[in-house]
Amino acid sequence: MKKRKPVILLFVLAIVLAIAFYPLESYISKPGGAYELTPFVEVEGGDEDDVGTMSLLTIALAKATPLTYAYAKIVDNQKIYKANQIRQKDEDEKEYNVRQLKLMSDSQFNAITVAYNRANKPYTIKNNGIFIFNVVDGSAADRILEPGDKILEMDDMKDLTEESIQTYLADKQEGDTISLMVERDGKELKKEVTLKKVPGVLDKPGIGISYKEDKLVETTPVVHMNTEDIGGPSAGLMFTLEILNQLLPEDITKGYTIAGTGEMEPDGTVGRIGGIALKVIAADRKGMEIMFAPDDEIDPSILAKNPDLQSNYEEALKAAKKIGTKMKIVPVKTVDDALAYLNQLEPK
Repeated sequence: MKKRKPVILLFVLAIVLAIAFYPLESYISKPGGAYELTPFVEVEGGDEDDVGTMSLLTIALAKATPLTYAYAKIVDNQKIYKANQIRQKDEDEKEYNVRQLKLMSDSQFNAITVAYNRANKPYTIKNNGIFIFNVVDGSAADRILEPGDKILEMDDMKDLTEESIQTYLADKQEGDTISLMVERDGKELKKEVTLKKVPGVLDKPGIGISYKEDKLVETTPVVHMNTEDIGGPSAGLMFTLEILNQLLPEDITKGYTIAGTGEMEPDGTVGRIGGIALKVIAADRKGMEIMFAPDDEIDPSILAKNPDLQSNYEEALKAAKKIGTKMKIVPVKTVDDALAYLNQLEPK
């Protein structure tokens, strides 16, 4: 009998560990934080004596375990997502993280160009290679290229665009070898890919990657962004406002603590984002006084199929009322709406 006790204890311990740590094909999201943007954004020679603050908002997202899944079921401030609601088809965890970092990079690019347009400051845009999101298993690029790689050169082509690559590959045959200059983890590597048919995708030979053009914006004055550990596009609006606040001589915060969320489109439109109710909680916990929320218009055909779907602003307003916050929720369709609201504020 005495010998059986350690076995039973080990069995119980194994069950406890499985409940606590076994990863499920689901994700749990919960309120993250509100982070002041001055440590992340610096405009050289920019205005530094502002009293108020601009903050981005985050949610915490993690793989569910049986324990965290059960807990999320019984609390109000956590949400459960199936894996296919978070990751795209055939996208693994690494590729998902790479895509989120690229979305953040794109949001910074749009924030800079929109802010410099509004401030009438000069900037130039340059092609900066081709960014790889994922590599098809069994394709020509499999085990040669990786998600997150950036193709800087293809044979003798240095100014790469989606169109130029498609045109160049159109006349290539299976078995043709292409030389690539690739940037990976800050280092340049030479790679060769021998073209073959992409499994389940094309009848003609290809590289076997999904990709997007990478753009570089050069500004006067120079702006530095330090956001390596933040993913997703939702900080775009607040990046834009923070850059403008440093470019302009006046304090556009008027002394208030301001948070917000929303993707920044190239024309200044504020795009819809996910998890806004959780971000309201995060902003309230950090004592924010004002929160900008996208006032997105939902396509009637989508609304017909999802009659309970609300705009981000409506979701945020509902969440704010539920927790009883005194924080002001402000709807914005464009960055100009946010600027107009700030302009009419009485200084604190």
